[in-house]
Amino acid sequence: MNKTAVITGATSGFGLAAARRFAAAGWNLVLTGRREERLAQIKDELAQASVLTLVLDVCDTEAVQAAFSSLAAPFNQVDVLINNAGLALGTEPAQACDLAQWHTMIDTNIKGLTTVTHALLPKLIETGRGASIINIGSIAANWPYPGGNVYCGTKAFVEQFSLSLRCDLAGTGVRVSCLAPGLSESEFTLVRTGGDQEAYDNLYKGAHAIQPDDIADTLLWLAQLPAHLNINTLEIMPVSQSWSPFAVKRDQ
Repeated sequence: MNKTAVITGATSGFGLAAARRFAAAGWNLVLTGRREERLAQIKDELAQASVLTLVLDVCDTEAVQAAFSSLAAPFNQVDVLINNAGLALGTEPAQACDLAQWHTMIDTNIKGLTTVTHALLPKLIETGRGASIINIGSIAANWPYPGGNVYCGTKAFVEQFSLSLRCDLAGTGVRVSCLAPGLSESEFTLVRTGGDQEAYDNLYKGAHAIQPDDIADTLLWLAQLPAHLNINTLEIMPVSQSWSPFAVKRDQ
């Protein structure tokens, strides 16, 4: 029987690229997203694979629990959970931010990720040795920047939750990894800037940023590692990205 991967946020970016990569490798897929039309298009595209699509907002606790408690064969034996659904909103300093955007990031990046994880833990533990939870973090968890505020905080949570979850799951055979990309080119930035194409183009111009396919290849590698190995945290940057000196604001 083929293995099954659950991928949240599968309608664009890393999630869509991962769906394509895992399908090509012969996996069964459970794909979630909020956009029904896109999910239908993806299912048609991946006709060579066994694909179950779920129109699902990870922030809706009851809907998440209901959806994952009723999975039927061959999707009910879950081998890999890829917690990809997440977003950043706004680039302003904290004192100029929209509180509603902060709450949306917290609800999606923290509440949503933990809800999906909690709902699928029994199935992953039942699968046991070789099963994996792969959480999409960010270099923002460890490297703050102006305007990062709550987004950076949510990704710091994802990293620490991943490490603590691994402690709790010791002895079950279930692995936990946090994959933390740096500058990545995807719809993520258009969402963050409210659809500002100029800002998107300026950010990536000449940067040779990480592409969704790069992350998809890495996710498949993590999922297919020998069962006795666990990658705890994996941070990836494009070669063009590195660290800046500390900012020092001086009196005039």
